[in-house]
Amino acid sequence: MADKPSESTADARHWALEHLDDPITLADLATRANMSVRTFSRRFRDEVGTTPNRWLTSRRVDRARELLEESDLSIDAIAARTGFGTATSMRQHMNEALGVSPSAYRRTFKAPV
Repeated sequence: MADKPSESTADARHWALEHLDDPITLADLATRANMSVRTFSRRFRDEVGTTPNRWLTSRRVDRARELLEESDLSIDAIAARTGFGTATSMRQHMNEALGVSPSAYRRTFKAPV
């Protein structure tokens, strides 16, 4: 039996991108998609190729990179706006994903004013 188009994780992913600054759980995403956590996790991995948590962390790192390049917001403010909560958490995730701290990333990639 073929999946119905409405049985996609796309709407939940779109919602998550609009709410990166909020704490988002797997249960939140599954609820948005009107699926059980197990079904959502399986379907998400089939559609996106990774787990929901890895995808969410990657989107948060991407948004943090944008803010580090384009704004003068403090590292703490960027951590809050991207859902990492603390600069320490953001630093850990950026080091894992990019091999560089937020401050070093900003020094290297911030556009001159």
